[in-house]
Amino acid sequence: MTENPQQQPASTPELPTQYAPAEVEGKLYERWVERGYFEADEKSGKPPYTIVIPPPNVTGSLHLGHAFEHTIIDALTRRKRMQGHETLWQPGMDHAGIATQNVVERELAKEGKSRQDLGREAFVERVWQWKEESGGQISGQMRRLGDGVAWSRERFTMDEGLSKAVQTIFKRLFDDELIYRAERIINWCPRCLTAISDIEVEYQDDEGELVSLKYGDGEDTVVVATTRAETMLGDTAVAVHPDDERYTHLVGKQIRLPLTNRTIPVVADTHVDPEFGTGAVKVTPAHDPNDFEIGRRHNLPNIAVMNERAVITVPGPFEGLDRMEARSAIVGALRADGRIVAEKRPYTHSVGHCSRCKTTIEPRLSMQWWVKVGPLAKAAGDAVRDGQVTIHPKEMESRYFGWVDNLHDWCISRQLWWGHRIPVWYGPNGETVCVGPDDEAPTGEGWTQDMDVLDTWFSSALWPFSTLGWPEQTPSVEKFYPNSVLVTGYDILFFWVARMMMFGLYAMDGTPPFHTIALHGMVRDQFGKKMSKSFGNAVNPLDWMDKYGSDAVRFTLARGANPGVDVPIGEDWVQGSRNFANKIWNATRFAMMNGATVEGELPDAAELSATDRWILSRLNAVVSEVDAYYDDYQFAKLSDSLFHFAWDEVFDWYVELSKTTFFEGGEPAKISGRVLGEVLDVTLRLLHPVVPFVTETLWTTLTGKESVVIADWPADSGFRDTAAEQEIEHLQQVITEVRRFRSDQGLQPGQKVPARLDLSGTPLAAHEAAIRQLLRLQPEGDGFHATATLPVAGATVALDLSGTIDVDAERKRLTKDLGAAEKEKSQAIAKLGNEAFLAKAPDNVVEKIRTRLAKAEADIERITAQLAGLPLG
Repeated sequence: MTENPQQQPASTPELPTQYAPAEVEGKLYERWVERGYFEADEKSGKPPYTIVIPPPNVTGSLHLGHAFEHTIIDALTRRKRMQGHETLWQPGMDHAGIATQNVVERELAKEGKSRQDLGREAFVERVWQWKEESGGQISGQMRRLGDGVAWSRERFTMDEGLSKAVQTIFKRLFDDELIYRAERIINWCPRCLTAISDIEVEYQDDEGELVSLKYGDGEDTVVVATTRAETMLGDTAVAVHPDDERYTHLVGKQIRLPLTNRTIPVVADTHVDPEFGTGAVKVTPAHDPNDFEIGRRHNLPNIAVMNERAVITVPGPFEGLDRMEARSAIVGALRADGRIVAEKRPYTHSVGHCSRCKTTIEPRLSMQWWVKVGPLAKAAGDAVRDGQVTIHPKEMESRYFGWVDNLHDWCISRQLWWGHRIPVWYGPNGETVCVGPDDEAPTGEGWTQDMDVLDTWFSSALWPFSTLGWPEQTPSVEKFYPNSVLVTGYDILFFWVARMMMFGLYAMDGTPPFHTIALHGMVRDQFGKKMSKSFGNAVNPLDWMDKYGSDAVRFTLARGANPGVDVPIGEDWVQGSRNFANKIWNATRFAMMNGATVEGELPDAAELSATDRWILSRLNAVVSEVDAYYDDYQFAKLSDSLFHFAWDEVFDWYVELSKTTFFEGGEPAKISGRVLGEVLDVTLRLLHPVVPFVTETLWTTLTGKESVVIADWPADSGFRDTAAEQEIEHLQQVITEVRRFRSDQGLQPGQKVPARLDLSGTPLAAHEAAIRQLLRLQPEGDGFHATATLPVAGATVALDLSGTIDVDAERKRLTKDLGAAEKEKSQAIAKLGNEAFLAKAPDNVVEKIRTRLAKAEADIERITAQLAGLPLG
């Protein structure tokens, strides 16, 4: 194991009897920050390791999803720092356009005001004021969790540097004709009063009505169906399939549109499915994306029937009605006019809702700004296909390709006041000028800037390089771009990841923004249900941190983190992790009180006992195993490996087996103390990235060094001793089996029993003292009478249980167990002998049955020997 060059103080403090997270976590974190451990130096010669924080909304607070994601990122960066990398975990927040504007508008409403009352400039100032006073509480919560971010580099998507980056890329895209302005159907939120992108629409099944309407008269009658009857006021055609003979006579004719003074044409279009419904559809180009395309193909007029608040604007009896009110009124009028052919109510169908305010989305024809994503999306797909970027887990690739290979042009304009204003000016004579960050905006009478702002995802798509100072070629860009890995949830693979890929490749000359995309799942409750305030199962992680400590929350989350898979979590699991932290504390404290030390060289293998060689061999195997799991982002497996090694092998076995050595003292005790110190030193360093606080306190006390944060990451020395591992495995079998037997007999853990040990022919003779101590076995005395004999691992343990057990009852119990084992063996043999079963069963199922057979045979051998060892009576 490598030595760390940190200085050791003259003396080390003793550990308190109990671990109290609340008393140490805050102080430790501030010490780490003050000493600059988390800062990144672009001038260092160390290899870079860069991760950006998925910027949380400035309106937000830490929830379990954040805590989960941050635990993974923090563990990765802490390990890489210990491995000698120049690590940068880039912090910052997103201005969250719609969400933030909604929050501030609600605050204004409490004062009886609206943003229109303030005006644009004053409203934006008010938002900045709110941001400084109330926003960003998540920063303090990140400190509570232990996030090792470079706080001096904290960025905000609306700060000066990032604004320059936004203007720069907008100008470049505009000049390359990859940004354009056009009238298209967009998703409109009548509550937020802005366009939103496709991925910001949430679909759910709503109950509505399906109404079949009769258009035209006499032989020129055609029936269409709709769930949005109010849009019929904007119909400009009825479409049928060109091969549908039922309507051949109508194609090209004008038919009467009910409730209006208009006639509309019947057009033939291959988009129509003749097998669906009546085979005829109403066409409302201004209020439906498919109808808009039909309208373009047939040069149909676009008639908008609603304003931005979804209120009917068509002159007549329905003008001024909300769309839902108008729907009911129009159906009533059509019914009175004899135009209703059929009504289906309730009619359940999928309806889009605004992801932020849950209002039903209204497709609406609108003039907006768009990114032409074709070439950008192709580059984003190619970067993964050619291996420049790896998606982990690999099975998520298909979801990524399914999105980028079918991406529609991206609507990037939003009708908000809070956000990056679109850098385009319009002149008095129809001029359009796009202004870059170093350009002078046109002035003079009649020149105005576009009123819209950019989609929030536009600026966050630049996050991997704008945070480093781009568009300037800064030392940070040179050192830390591209990022090493992006850790994020699969739920924003489309929102954020694909957009970063497109803009990173475009802006950075074909260099993708990161080498690896590591996708994780969502945190759910212990029953696998989505956490939500409305479900009553949402958890504030700060509550659990207050109750159990931050390490317990982190370890619980890491232990459930399988790549790309949702993470169930319950409070009892956090309690279990708290118990683990306490176990680490108590065992380390006990070990140090009994001579565990890191002083001096580790003795040669020849000087070590089999127990010492075993634990060092296992230690190196675990180092190698944990490294492999980290490199594969298998946090659940690495956490589980560390948990069982620390708790089971180090604390429950090695420390217990060493007690006899420590009690006897002398040179063997000194050697075991040094080995135990080495094991604790390495184990604490391995655990540190996931549970940083308790390991920092223990490691610095054990070693006397400055901080485990800047300690060396353990390396596998290559030392293995399979003979020692087998020897201790036999020892464990003996102790485990006798303990089980004692428990079955109802003996108290501390109750001493006379015993004769026959260890001849086994390597266990050197462990007799430890066996007797751990099993509470007294030496055999005069009158010793073996009432039970346990053959295990080549050894024999004869126990005198006179007066403590009922021999007849024990024989009945063993006979029952033997029958169950023989039945299990018979069933396994029958299945393995069934050729039809073997041909169909998966390999893992067959292997499981073979394992059951082997266990049953071993149980039969063991129980038979135990029965033979019982005295006759």
